[in-house]
Amino acid sequence: MGLLLIKQAAAIITGNKDNRVLYDTDILIDGPQIKKIGRNLLKDMRLGSCEILDGRNMYIYPGLVNTHHHFFQAFVRNNAWLDWTTQDVLEWIETIYPFFCAMTPEAIFNTTMISMADLVKHGCTTAFDHQYCYPKHAGVELIDQQMAAAELMGMRFHAGRGTNTLSRDDGSPLPEELIETTDTYIQDCDRLVSLYHDYERFSMKRVVAAPCQPINCTEATFTETVRFARDKQIHMHTHLGEGEDPAMIERYGMRTLEWCRRNEFIGSDVWYAHGWDLQENEIDLLAETRTGISHCPAPVFLGGFTIPDIPKMYAMNVPLGIGCDGQASNDNSNMLEALRNAYLLQCLSAGKRDFPVPEPAEFMKLGTTGGAALLGRDDIGKLLPGMAADMFMINTDRLEYIGALHDPASLPIKVGVSGTVDITIINGEVVYRNGEFTRFDEKKMTESARESCMKVMYRNPKYAERIIKRL
Repeated sequence: MGLLLIKQAAAIITGNKDNRVLYDTDILIDGPQIKKIGRNLLKDMRLGSCEILDGRNMYIYPGLVNTHHHFFQAFVRNNAWLDWTTQDVLEWIETIYPFFCAMTPEAIFNTTMISMADLVKHGCTTAFDHQYCYPKHAGVELIDQQMAAAELMGMRFHAGRGTNTLSRDDGSPLPEELIETTDTYIQDCDRLVSLYHDYERFSMKRVVAAPCQPINCTEATFTETVRFARDKQIHMHTHLGEGEDPAMIERYGMRTLEWCRRNEFIGSDVWYAHGWDLQENEIDLLAETRTGISHCPAPVFLGGFTIPDIPKMYAMNVPLGIGCDGQASNDNSNMLEALRNAYLLQCLSAGKRDFPVPEPAEFMKLGTTGGAALLGRDDIGKLLPGMAADMFMINTDRLEYIGALHDPASLPIKVGVSGTVDITIINGEVVYRNGEFTRFDEKKMTESARESCMKVMYRNPKYAERIIKRL
């Protein structure tokens, strides 16, 4: 990668502590990082070759960081019969997870490409995926397929090696086809860390140890995860506070967070997904231990679940990020939509809270610096010299933005972004521009993904029966 100069950007939303916005300013990118930000940078440059992007009318934001997803679910969406309003989480798992037994390595690659494409088109530059779908026939080398997809996409990727280890006989709601042993899971975590995990600044690939959920795993899975992850100095993740507490109390005599605390699956190297069932004293414990939460607004809307107290968590400095969640509980991978929904959801319950709803620009930071902190990174999430050159650009010279351009930092949250972004830059490289990916042919990839979906889902008799009944 050479030098890239974004010239005369209409607004640069830096994402720093005071939400500073720079106007009519240039950004000089050197390889993977931002080298300089200032005016008239071209006149001071004694350079041979430099690609120049016209920044006029462009608002430039730090790249978004998605902190919770399940890419493998991309083939199972737009299903009105999958009604969250009539099921709890465990019933929903019983309904949908038999379909995922058909997943193959090829399907994992294609669902990853589908999800990443949607993320990149909507300004996301770093993604964490929680991949715990391991059908016995598919083998264990499934995250390898995701790593290959991330390489092709040019996306910064944190792969969550998940697992489900509790058998149906012992109370798991998942099909036996998706159950692994703890030894198999830990051995594969070790293999993946050795092959892919890059500890260096600006790394493009990292691995997270991420058992699916306490209710679906043995206690040994979590204790071994803690031992392994802290030995390797990698982060940990799981689901928590999404309706499983009654089952945990029945099984262990305690709520999920207390169970995690006793098993040391808590701390600054851990973040949980969801947390809509968290009680006030549990939020206090998260703040005390610096344990993070990835808030995913879509399933809260879909299931009519308790709105998590994000204002209290924010006020108490609980590490917070935003996640799209998997498509089976969201249906898309639009991170900008997730951020706006997170803000609107909190406004809905504002009159019932002790703490005020954070301003729109602060929600934007939850999707950038907040997400970066959950992943253990200090090199992404801001547009400042020395930071990774991850950003997205919106052309604001459009009719729909008139009357809304006076506050660039709030615009994506308060107003929303219509359509896809205009340019996405990751690690100093333009990977998406004016509706086209620069690293691959989207039309050919679409044909491949469509055929893969036909193989594992639409030609799956059980899934096809559901679709036909609906039609």
